[in-house]
Amino acid sequence: MRLFAATLRFALGAALLGSVAWQIIDRTAHNVFRPHEYFTYFTVDTSIATGILMLIAGAYALRATPVEREPRWLSLARLGLVTSSVIVAVVYNLLLRNLPPLAADAGYQWPTVPNDVLHVWAPILLVIEWLLFAPHKPLSWKTAFATWVYPFAWLLFTIVRGSIDGWWPYFFINPNDEGGVTGMLTYIFGIMAFLFVVASLVLPSQRVARSALTRNSTD
Repeated sequence: MRLFAATLRFALGAALLGSVAWQIIDRTAHNVFRPHEYFTYFTVDTSIATGILMLIAGAYALRATPVEREPRWLSLARLGLVTSSVIVAVVYNLLLRNLPPLAADAGYQWPTVPNDVLHVWAPILLVIEWLLFAPHKPLSWKTAFATWVYPFAWLLFTIVRGSIDGWWPYFFINPNDEGGVTGMLTYIFGIMAFLFVVASLVLPSQRVARSALTRNSTD
């Protein structure tokens, strides 16, 4: 079990970080890599953070301690990033997938494989990874609020930066868009509420997964 957990986590970490590197290399080759913009996308920041976390979690899984008995900080970090990854998948596929490219990217197409890894396959596999290796000590429902910390910090930084230099990575958080401040706040509150809902659904799943694994181990 430890070897499987480590392999899955290392594979996820490599896929996420490798996809980010692939995009950077491809955009650099086409002379459209703008670091000050690229590294402000929620997808990119979440993917980098999750990729690093999966490598750490993979290394932890190789230790002699049963993989399920992970420290609380690791469980909280996994919960926060798996819910953020679900948000990445949902928001991208509902709101962003078919948008026209930026004017500065005219004629450029994002490479398909890393784009699908970051926005579709990695979020799915992260949910599966959570279910397979749910924390041995279930987190309380109150920890769902902790999933707001990272997205809120990203949002605060993005709004402050956008107010200074006018760069907004997504139309729905741009107060200068046709929806104005009201539209921006509507999207923000909607996404934060959905984030809490996702966390509230993911948390009970740890108990279901733990019960199923326990039954299988005793059969």
